[in-house]
Amino acid sequence: MSKQIIHTENAPAAIGAYSQAVRAGNTVWISGQIPLVPATGEVVEGGFAEQTEQVFKNLAAVIEAAGGTFDQVVKVNAYLTDLSNFATFNETMAKYMNQPYPARAAIGVSSLPKGVLVEAEAILVLE
Repeated sequence: MSKQIIHTENAPAAIGAYSQAVRAGNTVWISGQIPLVPATGEVVEGGFAEQTEQVFKNLAAVIEAAGGTFDQVVKVNAYLTDLSNFATFNETMAKYMNQPYPARAAIGVSSLPKGVLVEAEAILVLE
């Protein structure tokens, strides 16, 4: 199996021992994106809504770098530090993705890197 590492300057650089995304065959596994502003590496200002918007902007940049679109996303895993923000996450996701929506898990967690409120990862299948 060959694999291709996907990287873009339009999404935050990895802050650990991982790649932004890895393509194997037609499948791209996108690492969890937190609400870092790519230009500064800092957490976006604002609350949960602003953080979720930045997460999807970061996902969009990696998806584009992989040669795909949100319509090719087949699975999203979302990690929220407060599940009462579930509706806000849904609203933001619906701005970026069209029906039929991909499969998804939304998981409540006690904490995330850099103290952020949300993280999301995705699986993309290219045609």
